[in-house]
This record gives sequence, C-alpha cells and structure tokens, in this order.
Amino acid sequence: MAGTSDAPATGAIPAGQAEEYLVGTLEELPAVGGAVVELGGRRVAVVRDSAGTVHAIDDTCTHANVSLAEGEVIGDTIECWLHGSEFDLNDGYPLSLPATKPVAVHRVRLDGPSIYVTLAD
Repeated sequence: MAGTSDAPATGAIPAGQAEEYLVGTLEELPAVGGAVVELGGRRVAVVRDSAGTVHAIDDTCTHANVSLAEGEVIGDTIECWLHGSEFDLNDGYPLSLPATKPVAVHRVRLDGPSIYVTLAD
C-alpha cells in the first residue's frame, strides 16, 4: 500500500486534533485480508473483512510479536497465524487464547477509493 509515509493527509493539523493519514486505495487491498503500513512510528494492519468493511488495527499480536496482517480474516475477525488467537476487528479484543490483551483499533475513513486512517492514542 502507498501509506508508508509519516506525512499526514490533511496538511496542518490544529492543536488537539489527531493526524489523518492517506494509506492507499481499496484496489490495493485484497478482497478479504490485510496489508501493513507504517504510520507515526507504528505498524498498522489495514484489513478488509468478509463483508467488505475496512478496518485498521495495530499489526502486532499482543501474545507474540508477529504480524496480524498475515493472518486469516474470517467474518470480522483476524486470526494470528502463529498461535491462532482471533481478534475482533471492530474493537480489537481477543476472542480466543492465548492472547488476552486487545490490539488498538484506529479510525478509518473512505473517500471514494482512498483509505484514510487516524491513529488511536
């Protein structure tokens, strides 16, 4: 995806507002699955679920230090490929062990085919 830059998409950001990043286009995402982008020093998985909804979560599994974007997407969950923990793409909470901590969920905005992400705190 094109969003490997730390440049915000919206230019100057007023104080107290989070930066919004242009991370790529819908055409760059798999029909179901994810891609990794680097934003503000964070690895973020941008994921399209089975219904076509685009989500953005921290890319690193909270149980093991591996990429979640490489996992299988089933419905609106993503499964860590190493130990099988499933995470809800809507709220980041693990749905199965061994993970017990959620991953951060980031705000996604679509503008036509363009995908924008605002990082959570």
